[in-house]
Amino acid sequence: MEEVGENEATPLHFNAENQVRRNSKDGFFLGLILRPFHWFKLLAEQLHWSFVLGVVVVYGISQGLGVGLSRVSTQYYMKDEQKVQPSQAQVLIGIIHIPWIVKPLWGLLTDTVPVLGYRRRPYFIFAGVLSVISMLMLSLHRNLRLAFALLYLIAGSAGIAIADVAIDACVTQHTINHPSLAGDMQSLCGLSSSIGAFVGFSLSGFFVHLVGPKGVFGLLSFPAGLVVVIGMMLRESPARNFAYRKVKEKFVDASKAAWATLKCRDVWRPCLYMYLSLALGLHIHEGMFYWYTDAKNGPLFSQEVVGSIFSIGAIGSLLGVVLYQNLLKNHPFREILFWTQLLHGLSGLLDLILVLRINLKLGVPDYFFVVIDEAVSRMIGRVKWMPFLVLSTKLCPAGIEGTFFALIMSIDHVGMLTSSWAGGLLLHILKVTRTQFDNLWIAIVIRSLLRIVPIGLLFLIPRSDPNLSILPSEVLRTKKGDNIVEPENVEMASLVNSI
Repeated sequence: MEEVGENEATPLHFNAENQVRRNSKDGFFLGLILRPFHWFKLLAEQLHWSFVLGVVVVYGISQGLGVGLSRVSTQYYMKDEQKVQPSQAQVLIGIIHIPWIVKPLWGLLTDTVPVLGYRRRPYFIFAGVLSVISMLMLSLHRNLRLAFALLYLIAGSAGIAIADVAIDACVTQHTINHPSLAGDMQSLCGLSSSIGAFVGFSLSGFFVHLVGPKGVFGLLSFPAGLVVVIGMMLRESPARNFAYRKVKEKFVDASKAAWATLKCRDVWRPCLYMYLSLALGLHIHEGMFYWYTDAKNGPLFSQEVVGSIFSIGAIGSLLGVVLYQNLLKNHPFREILFWTQLLHGLSGLLDLILVLRINLKLGVPDYFFVVIDEAVSRMIGRVKWMPFLVLSTKLCPAGIEGTFFALIMSIDHVGMLTSSWAGGLLLHILKVTRTQFDNLWIAIVIRSLLRIVPIGLLFLIPRSDPNLSILPSEVLRTKKGDNIVEPENVEMASLVNSI
């Protein structure tokens, strides 16, 4: 009887064990699926849902989706409508991003000049309205001169930049109050931007083919309209009885505080590294774009194919955010930047394989090789960019967080403008035109080598734990008149006191 009992009990034991294993597997997969939702819920509870929604709209829809649509449409607009050369297009697209260089001005305004008692909400509304008007003007005007087209594109870029400054100020303020969530907030920004870019790039080629570049500009008025909605919905504590007569004084105080912070050794050194890292990575995107679409011995990609290539790049960017969030966010800045800078330089050589047509000799089709190239390059670029963002938020003192973060970002954009104009100059020197691409491979080699140079400058980056504050305690608070603004007592209104 004992033997029979053992034989009968054994299957029941196995069934129970298998059931436990199945339940644990089901629980694991369910937890994996629900993990992003729990993460969003945590951020919404800690930081308020309107802030999370603002990040999704500004980064995901206005910048991600909007820039995804506008990049392809602007490239085709410059090439087919305005008939400009690759080097000229490289310079003009750099000019379009000049509003991002003057971000400290927008930051000073949002930090020191409330409108109707609010410091962030009115600027979201103004930014959205400015972008809507500029995109509609581009879409509706026929045979627009290059100067006016450039002016409208700059105005649209300014609208996106102003909204970016306003949401960056909110992110930086929350970083000061919740330093342990700094990486999570930047991951939220990066995820929103990457997902939006994926959708935008996926649709861009189809829309350019269907309605043309000017038609896409008209569609871009809708993301800008959502920024206006965010300006109406964002929770913000109003500044009561604000003394507008003291605006000049507040401008001076904020400027002095920003300059004093920038002179701090722990601040200017990483800022210098970020500038040099971006400036030395020469941009030759327009040369590659013209080669993709116009070179007789090139792939001759269609508009839909170009959009799909960029959409795969957005997936690579998204993977970079996920990789940073789950594996790298707690690693020291220097360690991450060393490997990403090295891989950034090596990944640039993939373009060399393509332009020299080595991929065809190896039996790899152009499209397959290009999408792999784009995905890998964007993933490495995103992993490289994420520590910059986290580091930048930790360099901002309370009270002028919008101004100072905008200042750091403007330094970064000066670096990108430098790389864009230097890349355009390089294409011009090498005589890369709409029909001549013989020397494009030389530009690729020079660009790839320069990308590795910043490794020798990593001593400028602090060794500190990315989860800890970097600035000295006396710099983390900003003095204003006879009052000191404490981060703990501030809710999106740190520099403006009730007077």
